[in-house]
Amino acid sequence: MMSGSSERVAVFGEPWPQLNEGLLYNDVVSPSDSKLTLIEFYSTKHKNSAPLQGWLQRIQNGQITVDGRVVNDPNIILSAGSELVYHRLPWKEPDVPYLLEVFYEDDDLIALNKPSGLQVLPGGLFQQRTVLKQLQWRASKQSSSLSSQASHPVPVHRLGRGTSGILLCAKTKLAKTCIAAYFADKTSVVDADNTVMELSQRKITKIYRALVHGIVDEDKVIIKQPIGIVRYPGVAKGLYVASPSGKPALSKVDVLERDVQRNCTLVQQVEIQSGRPHQIRIHLAFLGHPLLGDPLYVAGGQPKSFDSEFADGTFAQDGGYERPVNPVPGDCGYYLHAYQLFLSHPTTNEVIKITAPLPSVLKTREEGREVDKSVGSERIRGIHIDSLP
Repeated sequence: MMSGSSERVAVFGEPWPQLNEGLLYNDVVSPSDSKLTLIEFYSTKHKNSAPLQGWLQRIQNGQITVDGRVVNDPNIILSAGSELVYHRLPWKEPDVPYLLEVFYEDDDLIALNKPSGLQVLPGGLFQQRTVLKQLQWRASKQSSSLSSQASHPVPVHRLGRGTSGILLCAKTKLAKTCIAAYFADKTSVVDADNTVMELSQRKITKIYRALVHGIVDEDKVIIKQPIGIVRYPGVAKGLYVASPSGKPALSKVDVLERDVQRNCTLVQQVEIQSGRPHQIRIHLAFLGHPLLGDPLYVAGGQPKSFDSEFADGTFAQDGGYERPVNPVPGDCGYYLHAYQLFLSHPTTNEVIKITAPLPSVLKTREEGREVDKSVGSERIRGIHIDSLP
């Protein structure tokens, strides 16, 4: 039996300032690095941030302090224990959406509708224009009221910048710990041999919609392809790809509709066990059906190119590397939507179903003719999540 309201709660968001606040990067000189010059330290320890000439430019700009004092001489000798701070200059981040819709909220949780294009957590170009920053601004406003207690909501999972739909956030440490454990359970259901191990009762289930290139022949597909990391230009920590030597990963996919004329297939990811980064994009590409419009992954679950070419212009105007020509994981263009989420509430154990409205391109023909009446959240009593579709 279902109860609860399907009405949307609220929309919030502050317009982005023209420039962000810049960043501070801190280092402490270790005994083994003492006697290095300032330029030697930065050009060797942080060579992924900028080339030698870039670090020289930053030092001469007065962007680096040693023990609180601005130093312009790149050849000063460093001493063990000295505190170094590199001040990255403020920059204008690319234009992205800022309004967020609330699907569900209580004292423990908040579920948001993340628009495509908005990054969840700081990284790369996006240090301020993120979901996390909007949550912090909202919490700061709410805590200024004497009648409300301060909360610090944080996303408990990631959605790619180009992915839209439901993003679950925790407002308490208890909720964050519980949901992290839910996701850890989902990670552990695939063993080293890629054998599916059933959970007695799943605590969280996410359902995605995606539009893929080509016609998927089977109505149901199970993908068991390990996902690993390879070196890739423009991605400092490496790129996740389909790899025989990677970590186990398993996805289950249902075909909803085939469009032979447009040579594409609408699919629903009904189960993702293991939850590796970019798993849906990689697995569908490995299947031979990359997401329609995906600028990065191609058939086989590999990137389009490994070339290390660079484009004109830089991310920042303080000596950093130029932007790679090749696409990176944060680039948008594909069609992927976190459509539904079933969650066992971390404090009440009540099962909550949250549904996000579907973009028109991810609706079946029948859904396109109907008014979306199921948007929002519902509380479901008396059933387990693993009995749900």
